[in-house]
Amino acid sequence: MIVHERGYVYNFNFHLVWVTKYRRPISVNPKLVRDMKDALSYLANEHDIEIQKMEVMPDHVHLLVFFKPKYASSEIVQTLKGSSAKLWFTAHPETKKLLWGGHLWSPSYYIGTLGEMSKSVV
Repeated sequence: MIVHERGYVYNFNFHLVWVTKYRRPISVNPKLVRDMKDALSYLANEHDIEIQKMEVMPDHVHLLVFFKPKYASSEIVQTLKGSSAKLWFTAHPETKKLLWGGHLWSPSYYIGTLGEMSKSVV
């Protein structure tokens, strides 16, 4: 999606993937999957992030996100991972027992860009 703003045009699409700490399955039923999707959707709306696609698996999350270039991609990941963990543990404190150290997400993540042009076109 190409967006025209005053002074610039952009098309910022990112594929994000991150896993739970120790790859422990936490979203193991439809209600828990829905709760995680709701938390991520809420955070995206609060922080001017558009989630174009979302898949919540038992031990990891896939997102296709779009955001303004004034934000660093690392800030977007930090916001989504950190804040979703806080919301999750508030709603599901019992899952802390599965994750030693009280962290929901592994510190690492994957981020890839999606574009409409190939390297040869550029």
